Amino acid sequence: MIRALAFCLALTAATAPAARACDTALLLAIDVSGSIDRGEYALQTVGLAQALRDPDVAAALLQGQVAVAVVQWSGVGQQALSLPWHRILSPRHLRDFTAQVDALPRAFSGSDTAVGEALAFAAEQFDAVPDCRRRVIDISGDGPENVGNTAGRARADAIAAGIEINAIAIEDMGQSAPISAFYRNWVITRGAFVMTARGLQDYPRAMREKLLRELIRPSG
Repeated sequence: MIRALAFCLALTAATAPAARACDTALLLAIDVSGSIDRGEYALQTVGLAQALRDPDVAAALLQGQVAVAVVQWSGVGQQALSLPWHRILSPRHLRDFTAQVDALPRAFSGSDTAVGEALAFAAEQFDAVPDCRRRVIDISGDGPENVGNTAGRARADAIAAGIEINAIAIEDMGQSAPISAFYRNWVITRGAFVMTARGLQDYPRAMREKLLRELIRPSG
């Protein structure tokens, strides 16, 4: 009987499907600098939660068993890991994470815009998810770097570490796109992209499209 039980357990272990590995570690870096007021901050967090709940985004997160974390950033020395890594392994995990995003308190009251420091801090967080195949920083902001002048160096360090950087540039209404140009020239990595949101009201749409573009990539 003991021998038969041991054989059954061994057979089950041999034939059980292997757990899927983490496809992507996605770090969402939210701008909370001085140009973001209380209402605009709420639009970012609510918009992010809405985008993560989108059925197509949710399916991609679950399919890839994606690890997700949130960083808030502002001026020099003002970066915080507001939500540590969460593995999206089931609908319940996603519900728990999005509920925390909805209720996320603001980490800083607002200061300068230290984009390079935000990128450097974000890159350090991937040491906690070494099993994820891809590492992606997803940074959003409504202004160019105005302190530190380290965005270019932080991008070079990210490239050396195998980290991708995509961005949402939050622009004013109209045709000009200076913030998109800044992120395109100084922040995103080779083969990455900038999604432009025309005001924070457009943020949920831009975030949904960006997440789908990051998580559902053409094969081949």
